[in-house]
Amino acid sequence: MGYCFGDYFICFMKIKYVHPVSFLVYRVETTVEQLHTFLPVGQRLFGEAVARKHFIAGPVHWHYIGFTDVFKPFVLEVALPVGEVFQGYDDGEFRYKRTEAFQCVSCLHEGSWQQIPDTYGKIMQFMGEQNLSPVGENREVYINVDMAFGDGNTTEIQMGIYPR
Repeated sequence: MGYCFGDYFICFMKIKYVHPVSFLVYRVETTVEQLHTFLPVGQRLFGEAVARKHFIAGPVHWHYIGFTDVFKPFVLEVALPVGEVFQGYDDGEFRYKRTEAFQCVSCLHEGSWQQIPDTYGKIMQFMGEQNLSPVGENREVYINVDMAFGDGNTTEIQMGIYPR
């Protein structure tokens, strides 16, 4: 465990075990430059979940798979936790997915998303100090989103690590 001090936030880092979760997912290969175009997907996921009478089990997540270089493409999953995965649903733009257990370094980022790269840097520094190796999957859990005042955002960043 460790503390991370930034200009406007304090981040308490911890190694965390995330149990498997069921999601309704939008999956796409993209780049950092294109990320802003996927902001509306979360709302569409909510609409689909409500139309299918799902139990919505948490806030929207963004999962970054194979993201190792800001200039290279990676897979983005915009994911909404749901109560269960329905079999045989493969039409439309969304899919179901049940994740595996996920060990990570977790840090709560409070404030503007413009400062998230700084938080990632501090997480990577912490991982180096603890001799932890990244698995190439990161998650952002959007606990509170304030589009009008970015300082009101609360995002849990989970950087996947190999089990110890």
